[in-house]
Amino acid sequence: MTMQETRRSTRVVRPEEENPLGDVGSRLRAGVGNWLKSPALDFYALIVLGTLLVGVGLMMVLSSTAVLNISRGQSGFAGLLRQGTFAGLGLASLLVAASIPPGFYRKAAWPLLMLGLALQTLVHTPLGVDVDGNRNWIRIGSQTLQPSEFLKLALAVWLGALLAIKRPLLHRPAHLLFPLVPGVLAALGLVVLGRDLGTTLVMCLLVAGSLWVAGVPRRWFAAGGALGLIGVVALTITSGNRMGRINCWLKGECVGGTGYQSEQGLMGLAEGGWWGVGPGESRQKWGRLPAAEDDYIFAVLGEEFGLAGTLGVLFLFAVLALVMFRMITRTDDVFRQITIAGIASWILGQAFVNMMVVTGLMPVIGVPLPFISSGGSALLASMTALGVLLSFARSEPGAREAITARVGAVRSSVSVLPAPRGGSTGDSRPPRRSRRRARTAQGRSRR
Repeated sequence: MTMQETRRSTRVVRPEEENPLGDVGSRLRAGVGNWLKSPALDFYALIVLGTLLVGVGLMMVLSSTAVLNISRGQSGFAGLLRQGTFAGLGLASLLVAASIPPGFYRKAAWPLLMLGLALQTLVHTPLGVDVDGNRNWIRIGSQTLQPSEFLKLALAVWLGALLAIKRPLLHRPAHLLFPLVPGVLAALGLVVLGRDLGTTLVMCLLVAGSLWVAGVPRRWFAAGGALGLIGVVALTITSGNRMGRINCWLKGECVGGTGYQSEQGLMGLAEGGWWGVGPGESRQKWGRLPAAEDDYIFAVLGEEFGLAGTLGVLFLFAVLALVMFRMITRTDDVFRQITIAGIASWILGQAFVNMMVVTGLMPVIGVPLPFISSGGSALLASMTALGVLLSFARSEPGAREAITARVGAVRSSVSVLPAPRGGSTGDSRPPRRSRRRARTAQGRSRR
């Protein structure tokens, strides 16, 4: 044998010498395509997005509250423990809401609205508490509760159930006005009486999203929008504080420190730059930025994680919007379509209003950032709404079967196989009888 033949004989032979791994790009594209077409995509996407948003919120609450809590003689983890407790309660509420079939929500729409209105009425009793000029909280013992957050969810479910029944008759004014208008006015009116314009605007977005998906004629939709705009203008011009904020935003004429919070928020975003000053290194949270853990937590996030961090949060809410839009298009149930639209308008509308306020694109309006801002009532209501969405996503065509199949595959992959009877669990050799037969067969082949 020559030297050249020897070299050829020792060479490793591959079935595909040029591309040993095959067409990875095609397989990846096919895998992603199949994943996007999965009936259970919405269900799993909601779980992942909710986990990420709540996780970011817990991290930012810890960062934005630790310094001030230590200065008050408290533990630096007090804010995290409080928000984490509400996150645990929210998780329990989410699991309960997700396990309830969608039909239950449709049947319970009126009782849920009555319960929401009753809770909001307590704001105007001796249980009510004023915070920064707004009376939108109740105090029970040492705990405070914001009923309007739960009223948003009840209103979304009620609008879905009502408009699903009335949908064929929405072109008739009588069916459009009653009982839709009295119910909406009762919910909005109780919040307006507490002088909470920010929550009122978010609830108006919720109502508008529900009416739009329900197919309300455009002329009535435009008329309702015009009346709502007149009401907002009236509430604004009759309040000196609100007019001061608007003048500061439009003209830069900030009287009496009305622009201080906005300026500090913009300063925090500017100091963050592209990549931020680092986790926990914000300077604005050292008492310079009012409501750093509440309405302006987005500014602290931008200072510590920069433009990349703010765009990351914006991306999560954008993906959440796509998932909810996909849910609306995948279901044929009108009730679920309208309810999803109402919840989407509430959560997404409130998120983008908060981010626009912090970035100076809107005058200061006191609304928290869903899932991220500190606040037990807002987190509980948002996570419960996420549970309702999970219940709807599980009822999409083919979703229940896909989820059951996936759970069964996971269980089978982690199951423990029993050890063979012929030996111990640590003996990898075949049984004695099998080894004897193998030796006999080997001897015969040699002969």
